[in-house]
Amino acid sequence: MFVVAAVFWSVTAVSAIENRECMDCHGDSSLTRKDSTGASDSLFVDIKGFQVSVHNLNGIQCVDCHADITALDMDQDVPHSLTLAPVNCAGCHEAETAGYQQGVHHKASSKGITIQCYACHGYHDVVSTENQPVRERENKSCLKCHEPSRFHNWLPQKETHFTYVQCTVCHAPDTPHQIHLRFYDLAKKQFLSAEAVFEALGTDAEGFLPMFAKGQDGAVDALSSEAFDNMVFALNRRGVHATFHAELLSEREPLIHQVTKVSAKRTCEDCHAPNSKFFDSVALMFVCQDGSARKVKIDRKVLESYNVNNFYVPGGARVRLIDKVGLLAVLGAGCGVMLHLLGRAVTAPIRRRRSHDGDGH
Repeated sequence: MFVVAAVFWSVTAVSAIENRECMDCHGDSSLTRKDSTGASDSLFVDIKGFQVSVHNLNGIQCVDCHADITALDMDQDVPHSLTLAPVNCAGCHEAETAGYQQGVHHKASSKGITIQCYACHGYHDVVSTENQPVRERENKSCLKCHEPSRFHNWLPQKETHFTYVQCTVCHAPDTPHQIHLRFYDLAKKQFLSAEAVFEALGTDAEGFLPMFAKGQDGAVDALSSEAFDNMVFALNRRGVHATFHAELLSEREPLIHQVTKVSAKRTCEDCHAPNSKFFDSVALMFVCQDGSARKVKIDRKVLESYNVNNFYVPGGARVRLIDKVGLLAVLGAGCGVMLHLLGRAVTAPIRRRRSHDGDGH
């Protein structure tokens, strides 16, 4: 009975340590400590950043990560041990850790360089990158250490690739890829939020897909290229002149942590081929004002559309609108010739009569 009570009290003590208690001290921006070299090391945690972090949104408590804090003694200047064990991210992120251990960042430890998870992901303000464009993703991770412009001299149009293709597309090649299209208002020169798009179309997140895909065969789980065009025309009629910003990104899979150097893609044909696997998955990105994101699958033929900027698909250089205009021009010219011939055939007797009358006179 005593043992059961002791275990119950221990669990209650841990679970009773709430984040707000930690923030009583760590919410103070002046809170510091001296490191081994005598330099000041900040212990401040920005509560606003933490509140929107993926850990807080998933109900993770401070002591879930700092697991060796089992109780707080408020009678002491520092209510817990001065020396805490490093946070073990692998305790929750096992698959990601396995990928990381196969990558170049972990292998750098053999050279005396230790690259911890927080070097790329940060500490208490880890956020989802799903709704972020390439530049924002890279600025928060790869570009902290790497300067890609100093290398990749073999790569044509380096800056274009760095702007629209995520590093891990080439450097973690086994990770699934997807092309994201984001709404961009040409008139206002800004990205459109999901709320703005839905309001303009008079629908919501649930009604968007059925609104344009209702005429398609089979299950309505994606937009065809024709339905995509209809959506663009509908937006234009409502005063929203949208184009689409295209980027090639890696899916948020554990394999993305298996970053390699030797097996990085260096052949243009891997991407720039009409049937490239890199163009198999295309999605419209609806980014909401609260930062959340929603994806709608679309036909890869949409990449051939004149509405998609900054992206080139081999075999997709044709602009389908111009194709349609050209077809109409050819048909119009053919109809013109036929009408001309028909007109000449109908008026032939009249012309012969006039010619005969002229000869008789």
